[in-house]
Amino acid sequence: MNRVELIGRLTRDPEIRYTPAQLAVATFSIAIDRPTRSGEDKKTDYPRIYVFGKSAENCEKYLAKGRLVGVTGRIQTGSYQNRDGATIYTTDVIADRVEFLERREKKEHVEAGPEDIPAEMPDSFQAIDEDIPF
Repeated sequence: MNRVELIGRLTRDPEIRYTPAQLAVATFSIAIDRPTRSGEDKKTDYPRIYVFGKSAENCEKYLAKGRLVGVTGRIQTGSYQNRDGATIYTTDVIADRVEFLERREKKEHVEAGPEDIPAEMPDSFQAIDEDIPF
């Protein structure tokens, strides 16, 4: 059985590209802390994740560096020759599902100005002290 479930934070924004058949492919990596014993240094793994199709487009649209995600998929290994001729071995996760575990934050915070206060505001609402300590 080749199945993996991971939860971690994106280390960078997803990158998307399209195959010649116009299939979207998103790539990103996530940081996953390993459990450690007390007194040991924290250890972190950074697996590379590949997502395909509509899910890839949604990842590019809604995910960003630092966002918490859950990934379900399979492990795939491979290798290639680098410029120096050395063989580099890779281990990647091919995602079947990516869950966005944090809500998307609003980009802008708009505060109401005096022109946004209705003219028929009850007096009890206008008398609120602005220096509330909490």
